[in-house]
Amino acid sequence: MPRIKPLLMVQKREMNANDLRQCLRIAFGGILGFLYCKLTHSSYGAFYVVYPMLLLGMVPVINAHILRQFAASAGLVTVVVLVLHGLFGDKPVPMTLLVAGLFALLFREMARGPNLLFGAQSIVALSMQFNFASYPGSDVVNLVLSNGAATLLTVFIACLMHTVFPDVEPRQPRQMPNKPASNQRHEVILATTVATLSFVAFQVMGLRGSLSAQVATILILFPLNWKGAGPAAWNRAIGTLVGCNVGLLLQLLLFNHFNILPLTAFGLWLSLFIFARLHTLEGGVSASGFSGLTTMAILFGQYLSPQQDLIYSDLYRFSSLAVGVSAALSAVYLMHHLLDRFESTRLQPLG
Repeated sequence: MPRIKPLLMVQKREMNANDLRQCLRIAFGGILGFLYCKLTHSSYGAFYVVYPMLLLGMVPVINAHILRQFAASAGLVTVVVLVLHGLFGDKPVPMTLLVAGLFALLFREMARGPNLLFGAQSIVALSMQFNFASYPGSDVVNLVLSNGAATLLTVFIACLMHTVFPDVEPRQPRQMPNKPASNQRHEVILATTVATLSFVAFQVMGLRGSLSAQVATILILFPLNWKGAGPAAWNRAIGTLVGCNVGLLLQLLLFNHFNILPLTAFGLWLSLFIFARLHTLEGGVSASGFSGLTTMAILFGQYLSPQQDLIYSDLYRFSSLAVGVSAALSAVYLMHHLLDRFESTRLQPLG
């Protein structure tokens, strides 16, 4: 009789000392970004809370190469958004072609491996900023300045967290597999096509409040192939569902006191620590725990304010994400089978 697979696929049963330190870095780092964006009344609070999640959650160490990639990503995104949106923001066809070209270059960096963080961070940031910049009346200069400030703050937070909560023992570096050229072509074409389709769909339909769904359609592409995108989408959906319910529970517990910053911050810190623990038990990959972290980051960073609670945003987030991820996953499946028909783009199993 076949066994029923658990909903959450954890790789280990308990945390070690390094995992505990990473959980503390994620929880306190996220809170520092959250407090900064709320105290400064930033219109783009998602940057200040999501970026620390990316840097502290996906990269468990900090060094000069990682910081250079993160800083280079901010510089590239700033220039691209200012120039491209300024010149071609009202010209859909040239804008779409340029976005597709940028996505191809960035996914190529991810497929190669050494500059994976640069590619991943740039894709997420571009996706978020093109979404914000498309809103009627958006101040693009304020947008890119907020992105730059969030990047600088994230680097400061990351260095501070690694100083206050350093690892107890050295970590083993992740081994990047050697991919044949056909695999790299397959991954770049597949991810670029689906990411561009996502960009076009969200622009055409004018889904202003669907930032979370758009980011989710990008994050499930990070495995760069159909075999990885399926579990990524499943984990993304589970993590988002749990994160939305946790956010809703916190809103109900706070009731009319959601505008009291210390109470909100404590609830967010506790949630981030719990999801960070799940993230480390899942091996530090982009799965359910990381999805829960980014869900809480976007809900609290972007949508919560003294004048607006989380209830509508929370309920809308999961429904829109479910539709967006399902559509993106269907596109990944179709592109995978199309590319596998040609020898030059066929995905070969890695030894």
